[in-house]
Amino acid sequence: MEAIWFVWTGLLGLVIGSFLNVVIYRLPRKIMWAQKRSVCPKCDKQLKWYHNIPVLSFAFLGGKCGYCGTRISWRYPLVEMLNAGCYLYFLYSYGLGWEFGVAAALSSALLVVFFIDYDHQIIPDSITLPGMVLGLAYAFVPGGLTILESFIGLLVGGGSLYLVAILGDFLFKKESMGGGDIKLAGMLGAFIGWKKILLVFISSAAIGLVVSIAIMMFSAKLRESRMIPFGPFIAIAALIAIIAGDQIIDFYLVQVVGIPVH
Repeated sequence: MEAIWFVWTGLLGLVIGSFLNVVIYRLPRKIMWAQKRSVCPKCDKQLKWYHNIPVLSFAFLGGKCGYCGTRISWRYPLVEMLNAGCYLYFLYSYGLGWEFGVAAALSSALLVVFFIDYDHQIIPDSITLPGMVLGLAYAFVPGGLTILESFIGLLVGGGSLYLVAILGDFLFKKESMGGGDIKLAGMLGAFIGWKKILLVFISSAAIGLVVSIAIMMFSAKLRESRMIPFGPFIAIAALIAIIAGDQIIDFYLVQVVGIPVH
């Protein structure tokens, strides 16, 4: 029975991952996800159902449109497989239950945020604002954060990044951080609490520094524009915090600070 649950969870992750690709493409373009069936962005022909089978259609079509032969981005199967991988990991870690559902939903939301912010330098309010409400509501489920911890996490998440943005604007004399990043941090804080959101800040800054230096060294286009969205770094750091946040915090408290953890 466990094997069956893993198979179905993997398939669910692939199917939802395929839907996430639709959201990633349509949401920043203000196209309703249910407005029409998927079309090729090059030839604009409506795709058949067998063109949209997660991963398999990409493989069978050789990574090309079934009509015009235009290359299909590797991102589509990548998002599907990443989403399925997250779902399987959380099922293995938590089993079926609230923790699995919330972790799976958050990982899907973070995938959408990562790619939309990477492409368009925006993080849609339609993800973060309802996410804040859902994060606070999840605190009423027994076994997780208390409502006070969730609320403090929201304030620490959004408030801390807001202060960083004000300082950055003052130092650089221009907008240094978008409002979407601040709202994303608030949403994450409501779900994971103030300790893990602080871990997200530290991790995202470290990841962002390393990646930014590499990009500036090897990409002339980005070196000229200096436009590097911070949302993808927050998304990666948040996923790390969801997966291993407790272990990282405990390691820091025991090995660095010297505080025993029970």
